[in-house]
Parts: sequence; C-alpha cells; structure tokens
Amino acid sequence: MRTVRIAADRLGALIGKSGDTKKLLEERSGLGLEISKDGTVVIDKSETGDPLMELKLADVIKAVGRGFNPEKALRLLEDDEYLEIIDLKEFAADKQIKRIRGRLIGKEGRTRKIIEDLTLCDMIVYGNTVGLIGNSVSLPVAKHAVGMLINGSEHSSVYGYLEGQRPRLRISEMGFDL
Repeated sequence: MRTVRIAADRLGALIGKSGDTKKLLEERSGLGLEISKDGTVVIDKSETGDPLMELKLADVIKAVGRGFNPEKALRLLEDDEYLEIIDLKEFAADKQIKRIRGRLIGKEGRTRKIIEDLTLCDMIVYGNTVGLIGNSVSLPVAKHAVGMLINGSEHSSVYGYLEGQRPRLRISEMGFDL
C-alpha cells in the first residue's frame, strides 16, 4: 500500500467526470485507488501483474497533482517514461518566480510548445513547479533546456541547444541506444 498526497484542487482531475479517470487508472494499472477529500490517495497493492506498477501509478497521481492532464500522465505507466518535478523556489526568490514562469511558458505558450515539440516531452508549469514527462533520452534534454531558461539564458540559445539535440533524439526515436 502506497500513499500519495495531491492538492485538493486537483482531486477533480484525478477522479474525472462520474469517476471516469479513476476507473481508467484502475483498469490500466490493475490497482485500486482510495481517494479522500483532503487529497490523500491510497494505492491498493495488487497480488498479480507488474510489481513496479504501484510506483508507476504513484507517479501518474503525482503528475495529475502537479497539473498534468490525466491522459498525458498515463504515459508514465509505460516503460522508460519518467516524471521530473523542478521546484522553482530552489532557484529563485519568490519575487523572481513569476518572471521565470513567464520565460518558461513564453508568449502565448510558444516556449513551452517548442520544448515539447523538439523533445517529445510533456511540460507543465503549475504553481512554483515545472513538470516534465519523457523518456530516458528526451527528459534530460528537456530538463537542461528548462534549467537554461531558469538560469537566464536567452531563448535563442535554448532553441539552438534543442535544435542541436534533434539528431540524438531522432536516433533514440528509431529505437537505437545511444
């Protein structure tokens, strides 16, 4: 049995309309979920199936709690898909977080979209955190790009870095190990 806490305002996204999302998570993972109103989610251990599924489902729940759409968070049930949460408070004072969030999202979401498109990672900026979902090759590239933006690199430098990583990411997509 594993317990995960999420913000109460994200419980609706986790449960879904008429409990649809909760049912989908239970079906796809083979595990049961008990969700309380205070944001505590208990994952019931299963006697059958993948022993890592409990950890994968915990990551899906954390991802939904950090602002990801449940459909995108379901990627985490697949092998070689990981969740990375970056706390902006570790890098900047409270006064600067709003500016950094704006740099990460970009005008009309352009920067976030470019990072997602070039790395094939999903990215969300929620509260004081940045969430990334991706595989073992693309996730470090996306994390580095986010780090560059947090540390004040120009957007053009970040885009250049991402463009430079495209051949590596394409080789990875084809199934070759690097």
